[in-house]
Amino acid sequence: MAINSDVLVIGGGLAGLTSALKAAREGADVRLVSYKQSSLRHASGLVDLLGYTPDGEGPVTDPYAAMGDLHDAHPYKTVGVETVREAMGLFDDVTDYRGDHTDTNALVPTHGGTVKPTARYPTGAAAGLASDDRDVLLVGLESMVDFDAPHAAAHLEAAGVPFDVRGETIRFPGDLQADAKITRYAKLLDTNGEVAVRGRKKGARDALAERVNTVREKEARVGFPAILGDDHTDAVRAALEEKIGADVFEVPMGPPSLPGLRLEDRLFEALDESGASFETGNPVVDFDADGDTIETVYIEKNGAKIPNSADQYVLATGGLVGKGIESDRESVHEPIFDCHIEHGEDRYEWFDGDAFGDHPFASFGVETDETLRPLTASDSVEFENLRAAGSVLGGYDFAAEKSGSGVSIATGYVAGENAAAEAR
Repeated sequence: MAINSDVLVIGGGLAGLTSALKAAREGADVRLVSYKQSSLRHASGLVDLLGYTPDGEGPVTDPYAAMGDLHDAHPYKTVGVETVREAMGLFDDVTDYRGDHTDTNALVPTHGGTVKPTARYPTGAAAGLASDDRDVLLVGLESMVDFDAPHAAAHLEAAGVPFDVRGETIRFPGDLQADAKITRYAKLLDTNGEVAVRGRKKGARDALAERVNTVREKEARVGFPAILGDDHTDAVRAALEEKIGADVFEVPMGPPSLPGLRLEDRLFEALDESGASFETGNPVVDFDADGDTIETVYIEKNGAKIPNSADQYVLATGGLVGKGIESDRESVHEPIFDCHIEHGEDRYEWFDGDAFGDHPFASFGVETDETLRPLTASDSVEFENLRAAGSVLGGYDFAAEKSGSGVSIATGYVAGENAAAEAR
């Protein structure tokens, strides 16, 4: 017997979660299925709308104003600027992120010493903005080789930030091994668990603050790698601020990312609160259609193919990196519904000879109509009851533009809204 719903969303990343949340808030009975863990845990936790133009100009000051100059095939032009604003309003409603007070991008320092233009950022990153002129101390940990604080500080200075910045490397209290998972640091700080310091037991927060105070001079801000707790990040930061005597912030890191995990948790909580159901860990392997209408998709579970039926479907499985789009030496294709992906017949047309050139493969993806229904090679609708959202879409280079999160939220919002309307 099939599992039935009004709207079935395939994909548990930012686009899929936004789509499912919007459809559920519109009153639809929503089910989300996802094979792999969300890509959010591999992301910085920052939410970018548009950091650079497709021509590489930037950083963009006002992403909404810049959207008007994008080419017609860009997903932002498909959904419209005002709809992007509405979609960000939904995101703001279910998270405690900062940045919703202005249209201007914030400039957030990263662990590599670059400054990233972003539209929304976690509360824990707020004290670190590059627009603030107060001096900064970056603190690295000997056991975390992914964050070289002196190196990052030197790069920030070279980038011309309006403050003095230094980097120091200390040993984390308790001397965790270099291969310790970031969640071990976070758990110790969450619980203020005891660590051994010169033969004496101390709370991890107290011991960490004491070590920072041995290297801090007069900096008004102190930045740590993003490990400051998981469930109680505000409490961890507040305790460190009190004992250090400076504002504390987290520097976004590479994967695995605690800010990304926190965002994923919050969005799944919001989805649960909306009344939607979800299942992760099992792939969609097949589907049935009657002409241009999808009737059933099949999820593989313990060797069995479980039918799931809905009135409307949303495809939010990711792009080339997330395997929502696949390629071999002959072709590029979308693996679930075999939606059309425009690409050159000669694979040497897929990339530029210059390593830093404009590579066509970066914009590979599904093309859609104005309601985000995938189109065939002849521009007819593939399936009347299917919509696509997020990085499975073509027409933009999210890595170069720093637009991935914004496109996922905006197109997920529209796909969910349209699917819910059609399901009624």
